[in-house]
Order: sequence, then C-alpha cells, then structure tokens
Amino acid sequence: MEKQKLFSSASHLSHSSTSIISRNSLLLLITLLVILSVFLPLFLFPNTYSPSSSSLPSKWDDYSLAKAAKFVAKNGTLIVCTVSYPFFPFLNNWLISVTRQKQQDKVLVIAEDYATLYKVNSKWPGHAVLIPPALDSQTAHNFGSQGFFNLTSRRPEHLLQLLELGYNVMYNDVDMVWLQDPFPYLEGNHDVYFTDDKTKIKPLSHSHDLPPWARTGRTNICSCMIFLRPTNGAKLLMKQWIKELHAQPWSKSNKGNDQPGFNWALGKTAHQVDVYLLSQAAFPTGGVYFWYKTWVKETKGKHVIIHNNYIVGFNNKMKRFRQFGLWLVDDHALESPLGKLE
Repeated sequence: MEKQKLFSSASHLSHSSTSIISRNSLLLLITLLVILSVFLPLFLFPNTYSPSSSSLPSKWDDYSLAKAAKFVAKNGTLIVCTVSYPFFPFLNNWLISVTRQKQQDKVLVIAEDYATLYKVNSKWPGHAVLIPPALDSQTAHNFGSQGFFNLTSRRPEHLLQLLELGYNVMYNDVDMVWLQDPFPYLEGNHDVYFTDDKTKIKPLSHSHDLPPWARTGRTNICSCMIFLRPTNGAKLLMKQWIKELHAQPWSKSNKGNDQPGFNWALGKTAHQVDVYLLSQAAFPTGGVYFWYKTWVKETKGKHVIIHNNYIVGFNNKMKRFRQFGLWLVDDHALESPLGKLE
C-alpha cells in the first residue's frame, strides 16, 4: 500500500514537472518566434527599411502642421526652414548657429521628403513636419533648376498656413549662419521684415522703406530671410506671392525661382502692407559679405545673419563657408539639437 502511494506521488510530481517544462518551452518558443518576426526582415531585407520606406514609424505621417506649430512655438513665434535630405549638413550648420543664440527651441523644420522628416524627429522629436506631397529626397537641387523651383515655390503656402494659425514666423534658408540674435533688430510693429538682395553697398543709415524698382520693373528683395506677423497685410502678401508663382511656372525658357514672384507681389501690395527693410550691415547678402573685404572690416560687429548666396552648388557653398570660418559642423556638431550626423 505504501509503495503504491509513493509511486502515485512520484508519478504526479513527474507529470507536474513535465507540464511546467512544456509550458516554459512553449513560452520560450513563442518569444523566439516574435523576436524573429521583428528582426529577421532587417537582416534579410535591409534596403526595405530605408528612411523613405513606408515601413518606418507611422506616427509622424499624421503629424499635422497645426500640431507641430503648437508643440514648437514659444510666445506665439516660430523659426521656420524648409529642407530636403541632401541639405541636411546645412541644416545642422544653421542649427548650431541658432542654438548659440538660444533660439533653437522655436525651430520648426518643414521637411520636403520623408527621409528628412524621420531623421529630424528621430533625433529631435516633434521639430519636423511634412506637408504633402513629399518631394524627391535624393537630389541636391541647384538654383535655377526645376527641382529648386518646386522646393521654393511651396514656401509662401507654408508661411500662409502658419499665419492663418496665428503665429509670428521667421523664415530662413539653411545656407545662413547666425552671428547674433536677429529678434532685437525687428523694430516696430510692421507686417513684414526682409532684406535687400542687391550687391550695391548702402549707407549705414539707409532707409527702411521698400527700395525703388529696378529696370526689371520690380525690386530685388531676398525671399530667403523674412519675418512675418499674423496680420491681414502679411497674409495678403503671401496670397499675392502664391498667385505670382502660379502665373509664372518654371519652364526651360523661364528657369525661375520664387524670388521674382515675391518681388512682384511686394510691388502689387505696396500700399496695403506695412513693410520694413532690415539693415544691410546686419543682414548682408552673400554678394556683399563675401565680395567686399573692406566693407566687412568696416562693419565688423554689426553682422547678424550671413547668407551664403550669390554662389551655386552644394560643394561650392560648403567650401566658401569653410574659407570664412562659418562651417561649424566639422568641429561643433554636438552643439546642434541633431548632434553629429552619421
């Protein structure tokens, strides 16, 4: 009788142990299958997980301009740039200079492709938004190309949307470097602030009114550095700019960009918009800052934002920034919110 009880107990323990082992083995097997289903495709098909792939996190696809602006804006103000993936190094260079003026928290990057959207938000969550349709992310478009026109012609639409949402907006191209904080230079309470793109040197006490029209029948105001308040005048200007771009699309015979349209719009709304021309010494065009060494020495300490224009080509711009000690990425990448690029 005792032997039967012992045998029965041993049999029960053996059965229980086997059940526990079986359950543990099953759980282990399920865990391994889940891990393999997630990571095995990364090893077998690495190219399908590129920055432009739809397999990337979907949360940023639904990230609207209104949500992004609300998240980023400080005291109702945004600093905005539009960027395509090939110009990421210039974005980082510009961001370093903005960070040095402690204004980086206001920056909203309008990504023109999904590669830029995911790259920025992976390193700096919430500071990039894409407004469809997305553009080609592989080509660094040069001034005068159709790709460049497609990129820049969407600018007034983006800016108008932000004005309609009620924000003050400072727009910058990313081939710029901040040497000082520009906000103290936005004197008064005007609708729109901008810079002159002419290379003729002005007196230090030049007028802040819209300059006279040139022989072309329009002014040559730069569309790459603009500050806008959410006023009826600023909105009117953006709407007219959009009309001008639609009326003069890019073609092989008319290899335009967005700037002539901006100037035509300024002329047509001149008596309806309160504008302010910023100081040339503080906001020099590249055709002044990089060409006139004597002027640069005479105005030393007055420069606020330097624009690397009047030169074409990604590598040429980078080379010139390096020559003038304005290419900050090489030695100061960790100062950028994006950190060092891989």
